[in-house]
Order: sequence, then C-alpha cells, then structure tokens
Amino acid sequence: MERVSESFTVDLRRLTVLRELQRRGSVARTAEALHLTPSAVSQQLTALARETGVPLTEKDGRGVRLTGQARVLLAHADLIAAQLERARADLAAYGEGGRGSVTIGCFSSGILGLLPGVLRALADRLPHLRVDVVEAEPPDLFTALDAGQVDVAVAVDFAKAPPHTDERYSRVDLFTDVLDLVVAADHRLAGRGPVALRELAREAWIVGAAASCCGAVARSVCAAAGFTPDVRHAVNDWAALAALVEAGQGVALIPRLVRESYTHRRVTVVPTQGQPPSRNVFAAVRAGAEEDAVLKAVLDQLRTTGTAATPAPRIPRPAPPTAPGTPATPPP
Repeated sequence: MERVSESFTVDLRRLTVLRELQRRGSVARTAEALHLTPSAVSQQLTALARETGVPLTEKDGRGVRLTGQARVLLAHADLIAAQLERARADLAAYGEGGRGSVTIGCFSSGILGLLPGVLRALADRLPHLRVDVVEAEPPDLFTALDAGQVDVAVAVDFAKAPPHTDERYSRVDLFTDVLDLVVAADHRLAGRGPVALRELAREAWIVGAAASCCGAVARSVCAAAGFTPDVRHAVNDWAALAALVEAGQGVALIPRLVRESYTHRRVTVVPTQGQPPSRNVFAAVRAGAEEDAVLKAVLDQLRTTGTAATPAPRIPRPAPPTAPGTPATPPP
C-alpha cells in the first residue's frame, strides 16, 4: 500500500493536466488540447505523482490509464476548483458589479442566431461590461472553460458534451431549438402535409461535418427515424447549406435558430410527423462561478433571448372522441 506524502502539496496547474487526461484518454491528445508537448504532459503528471506520493497513471498497452488514486484525487480536484470559483465570485461581488470582462464560448449557429441579441441586451443592461466571443464546441470548449479561457460555455447536448452529472460545471438549460426539414421549392414533398422523416431515407442529404454538434445531431435524428442518411455534402456554414438545398442538391435539417439564413431562398419547410426533431441548448460555467453577479446576468440574458428567438414548437392537440358514424375532425 502506497504511503501518501506527509508534505502533501498540489500544484493546481498540474491538476488541470490530470483532469484533461481523464477527458481525452491519451497523453498525445491531452498535449494537443493544452498546447503542450507530450513530454511536458508526462513531466507534469510525474511531478504531481511525486507531490502526492501515489501513482496516478499506469501503462495500458502503448498508452496510459488513470489509477484508482488518480480518480480519487480528481474528485477532490473538482471540489477545489469549485471553491476557488466561489471565492472569485465573492471577491467580484464585493466591488462594483457590472464591470470587467466576460468571454463566451459558443457553437457557430449560436453565434449567428443567439449572441447578437444577447450582446445588444447586455450592452444596455451592463454598459461597462466587456463581452468577448470565441467560437468553439465540445470537447475543446470545455477545455477552454476549465483553463479560464472562456467564462461561459454555450453548447448543444450531444455525445461530446459533458453529461448532466458532471460536477465540474454549473449548468443551465437555455431553450429547445427545433430542427426544420428544408427542401428545394420544387421538391416532390414541397407543400405536403406532415411527412415521416423515414420517407426521406433515399434522398441525398446535406448536413454538418460529423465532428460538429450540428452534424452529429442531424445524423442522430435520422438514426432515430430508422435510417442512415446518404450524406452528399458536409457543410458547416448555414448560408452555404441553404444555398445547396435551394439548388436541389439535397434535403437538410436546419435549426430554427438560424432560420434567417434561408428565409430569402426558394426553399420550403416541410412539417414532420409527431414531435419535431430538436436539440437542447445549454450554458455552463465552472462550478462555484454561478454565484458571480455578472455571470448570472449573462446566463439570464442567454435564456431570455434564446426563448424569444426560438419559440416552443406547437404540439397538436389530439382530436376529441367522436360518436359512431360521425366524421372525425382533424386537430386544429
């Protein structure tokens, strides 16, 4: 049994390296995320193991994996980081509020359809606050949040985003963004009533790149409908994607958040059967930072603007029961 060092000290920067190794799964990917060399990452982990007096990694084939002691340490690291954020929030609250700077990290369609309204409102509400914007998606977005490079992360729930149970972050669900099925104006389904997505299984599809949140969500929606889309074009720019739909190069699911990118084009939104496909947009700050008055104002504005920009989808009411022999009336 290893003996924990009696002169137990921990360099918080080295804890950051260990936390990133847990997320990335390899020294090479950790080094890339933190802009370090693999040798520097290994040196930081070795120094942290020496400080704590316990092994933190063990060989796993050509790579390494975390030991049980490392996972125990990481649980405490999350609590330490949260408490430091609370201290920072208390110090900020002690002075005059509404000053300083906040950096928001956000996915591309959020920058296009959400942040302009948020920034205008914050400029009126907190005129002395500087707000910077960085385009990023998970997992890089949350690496930047951990490192203090961004203060608020705005993201979409998908496989690369942290789970709801991740105690490193204080999370706020902002709004549900509906994905509209968009086809060319002369498409065979243009003007039709609600259609099942599976009817488009043999169509050419235009989606975002697989690694992006939009591309991943679109593929997941199709998979849930029972088919793998035939992706002819992988495009992350929404204006370009809408132009390809208009040109008859495929069909697409376009977030309602960016509907301004296609309203001027000769395309048609086709309603889908049942609950429309959608994605959940959320914001996160480092655990403990939620008490910061300025960050509270930013989170509140994100929710208010997002809800106004993407009204909740209308859910059809079921038709009332009819007497035998009486024609059924479609729901309003």
